[in-house]
Order: sequence, then C-alpha cells, then structure tokens
Amino acid sequence: MAAVSAPVPAPSSTFNLGGLCSDPPPPLRPSGEQLKYCSEALDFFKEKLRTPTRIAQEFHRLQEMRPTMDEIVRKCSVALRDANLDKNRYTDILPFDNNRIVLNSTRDSTSLRNNYINASLIGLASGEKVSQFIATQGPLPETFEDFWEMVFEYRCPAIVMLTRVDNHRMMRKCANYFQAQNGLREFGKISIETKYTRTSDSSLVLRRLEVKHKELVKPALSVLHIQYPEWPDHGVPEDTASVREIFEMTHHLPPEIGPIVVHCSAGIGRTGTYCTIHNTLQRVLIGDMSSLDLKKTISEFRSQRLGMVQTMEQYFFCYDAIVDELEELLSRSAH
Repeated sequence: MAAVSAPVPAPSSTFNLGGLCSDPPPPLRPSGEQLKYCSEALDFFKEKLRTPTRIAQEFHRLQEMRPTMDEIVRKCSVALRDANLDKNRYTDILPFDNNRIVLNSTRDSTSLRNNYINASLIGLASGEKVSQFIATQGPLPETFEDFWEMVFEYRCPAIVMLTRVDNHRMMRKCANYFQAQNGLREFGKISIETKYTRTSDSSLVLRRLEVKHKELVKPALSVLHIQYPEWPDHGVPEDTASVREIFEMTHHLPPEIGPIVVHCSAGIGRTGTYCTIHNTLQRVLIGDMSSLDLKKTISEFRSQRLGMVQTMEQYFFCYDAIVDELEELLSRSAH
C-alpha cells in the first residue's frame, strides 16, 4: 500500500459545524436496533471487566508484539531521512511509510520543504459510517505550516487535541500552533482565523477555526478544534465524561467529509486511547460486533502507527469509557 495522498473532498464537505459546538453537544439518539447492539456490547464489556487479570494479560500480549528496531528502521525509512529528522518530536515515534500522510501541495522543486509530516492515517474498514483519523504528534514550531497544510488538503473537519500547550515552565509537549484567543495567525501559505472560543462545563476548550490557503483555489475550511487540556501525559483522566463528550460531538461528523485529526504529544498514547474508544463505539452502533475485541482493534491500530495505547492504565480506560457511554446511551433512551 502506498503512502496516503489527500483525497478529493466529498460533496458534503460543506457540512455545518455550528450545532456541534453546543454545550452539551447534540445527544446521540440510537434507534431500536442500535440499542440492541449497545445492550449486547455492554453485557460483554461488563462481564470482561469482572476479570481484570484477563484484560491485563491482553495488554501484555500486545506489548510482546511490538516491532523490533530493525523492523522500525525498515518500515519508517522516509521519517529517518536526514531532511526529515528534525520534524519528528520523538526519535522513536515515527510514521510507517505505507500509511504516512503525504503533503501534496508542498511537493515542488523550488520549495525548501518537502511532503513529509509525522502523521499516520488510522482506521478500520467497517463501512462508510465509521470515522478515519489522522494520528499525529503535537506540532513543533518548525512543522506548523506542515500541520495546517495537512488539515487543509485532507479537509479535516475537526482536531481533537488531548494535551496542554507548552509554556516556559513545561517540557516541550505541544507548541501553540493556533491562535489561543479570537484572531488571525499566518503560517506560510496558510492563514488561521479563530472565530470564537469557549470552555464547556466539562473543561473542554472549543474553538471554531477558519483555515484558508493563499495559493490553492479551494474554499476556506471550517474546523472544530476541541482541546482537552486536563488529560495527563502517560495517564488517564479521573473520569470518562469529557472523553465521551468529545465522542458525542465528533460522532455527528459524516466520515466522508475527511478524517478527524487526533493528537497529544507523541500521537500514540492518549491519541490511541481516544481513537480506540471512538472507533469501538461507532462500530457497535452499526452492529459490527468484531469491535468487542479491543486487543484486535489496538493491534490493527499499532500496525498503522507505532505504540497506539501506551500504558495498561490507558487500556483499562478504553474499557471504562466504552462501558460508561453505552450505559448512558441506554439510560437516555429509557427516558
């Protein structure tokens, strides 16, 4: 499989983001058939949680399947080219050649930049009703323009940011690649305007951004930016409410518009955890019961990006968040 190039935007790429920014977001209202799937999945996951040692064993087996350094060098050759090394936040977190994101509009002989970005297309084939993701690292100052080129080219309707912005007291985890307050910023050929910013009751920071390209004849892109700054690095939140709120917002986005960008710092731990929760819930809702095998889901995600879901704690959090959301959906339907 070749590296991933930007698709032609679907006709529905003009989807209106307005309603998704409400607080709380528009509630999911499963159909009768979907409620049956949710009930079946909930029974399975609750039974599984009664034997945490089995879940721990699953994660240990996932860890045993990690690729060797020789395999990483062979499968991540583009990321390891001299011209690209400085664009990797961490030297051991690299995109695979076969599903890395390619920046088409930067591919010209006169540009000092090239088509590389540390980002991977992530997804499982379960029909057109399941989102794809671009899992990526927290942008570095030298990759700001690359990041926004990617969002614009791939017509990404939403960015899920699961980390804080760097400040002078913090280690470098994610540079400020957007305008924190309402206003305009420019990154080379790309301009970003923050139309509004607000904080939800669950501490999510919601922004609506307008992304324009100075040289490409394409319409401006509206992007929903959801930041969850309280999710700790290498850890998990105290409860699942905010993560489930992100899912309820982004689940409404038609998958054919474009992939959802998800990032933390490295783009594998918190990012992999969120992608697993979102993907599993969407697949349950369409009746894909293969989604109940989280180990298999994460194994497939790891075949697309190194180390997705980093810790045992994050693995258990996937189960907890999925159970909480399924219980909420079933409870909501009963009222």
